[in-house]
Amino acid sequence: MTITKQDELDGLKEIGRIVANTMLAMSKSLEPGMTTRELDEIGKALLEREGALSAPQSSYHFPGTTCISVNEEIAHGIPGDRVIAQGDLVNIDVSASKNGYFADTGSTFRVTPVAPALDTLCRDGRRAMQIGIEQVGNSRPLSGIGNAIGRFASDRGYTLIRNLASHGVGRSLHEYPEEIATWPTRGEKRRINKGLVLTIEPFLSTGGHWATDGNDGWTLYSEPHAPTVQYEHTIVATDRGAIIVTLPS
Repeated sequence: MTITKQDELDGLKEIGRIVANTMLAMSKSLEPGMTTRELDEIGKALLEREGALSAPQSSYHFPGTTCISVNEEIAHGIPGDRVIAQGDLVNIDVSASKNGYFADTGSTFRVTPVAPALDTLCRDGRRAMQIGIEQVGNSRPLSGIGNAIGRFASDRGYTLIRNLASHGVGRSLHEYPEEIATWPTRGEKRRINKGLVLTIEPFLSTGGHWATDGNDGWTLYSEPHAPTVQYEHTIVATDRGAIIVTLPS
């Protein structure tokens, strides 16, 4: 989607606020002993209260309202009977629509106490996302996002999952410019246009390179197996950089 009018930006900001507030409330409720289904039910109630529709459900018939991925699961985890424990890494990914506008956000949370290395990984994962956002602006190269994130990751000894990309969003969950690499690429010549709506969501890992399918048809795992985190915002490109729409209020 390309934003051309203020009411479009207002609509995108509304759903951005809703998904951000939902993820924040879920993270505050996160505690050892609860199941991922119980955590998902919290998100479901909040989205319903705001009149928003789960994007994974409405777009892809996903068997949950939100995606909740624990430890070895790095994306698209199905909420269920898994019990959250101390030391877990829990990724919460919330995407939804309202009045025809879609927004997408995600974060990895620590269930304390965790090993210091995982604290560092989470901090650097969030920083990798921020570095990607800093590359966004009118007429700037799309490849700049992955190149900058790749330098950051390489300098600190991390790897990036190279088949889970950022994407266009706005009028649907996944749209033009489709996949946007968050790792260095060759041959990407496209440029970012003013008003373009997209996500920035690197998957930073201590050794994983690829996401592989599990047995349930949805959940993805790191290959090779390694701790992996994801942080994601929906943003709008402007002449002065990026507007982040998935901020809580």
